[in-house]
Amino acid sequence: MEKGLDFLKSQVNNAVAQHGALVDALKTHEEQADDPRYRDLCSRYIPQMQEHQRMLEDYQQRLGAGQGVAKKAMSAVASTARDLADAARDSDFLRLVNDIVMARQSEDTFRTFREAGKMLGNEELQRLGEVGERGHDDYARDANQLVQTLFVELARGGAPAEGRAAAGVETRSRRSETRPEL
Repeated sequence: MEKGLDFLKSQVNNAVAQHGALVDALKTHEEQADDPRYRDLCSRYIPQMQEHQRMLEDYQQRLGAGQGVAKKAMSAVASTARDLADAARDSDFLRLVNDIVMARQSEDTFRTFREAGKMLGNEELQRLGEVGERGHDDYARDANQLVQTLFVELARGGAPAEGRAAAGVETRSRRSETRPEL
């Protein structure tokens, strides 16, 4: 296993590949989504996720991390992401669950960067981690609200509801009034 700067470069390369797969998935799912709430969720977060990707790639470049290594890792991660996307092709619910898993993985990576940056005195790594973690936490919160709503709708045997507030997410008072009959 690498150590020192080589280790840092390797981990940043992995993060670039991992996060790139999430960005690609969101773009694809924005186009594929049948549910307008899911399309809207993807549309709202794609610009922010692209900015995080740019920040990762800029940091990767400043470190002098190997593009060949990053492309190799990106290819492996993209292949896995495509396989998962293919498996969930017919269901917005399953695609969204997959997006949440990838976002949480990236969020964990950013959290590690934030904390490691603090311990190493590396302000750039710390800041990259803070910004990325916050953005992914926001996405996961909104995506989890939508996946819960979709789950309830599907468990009830109905089609996704139309015209819900805040991109289809039920409010707390509404949630407490409705209980699934399973």
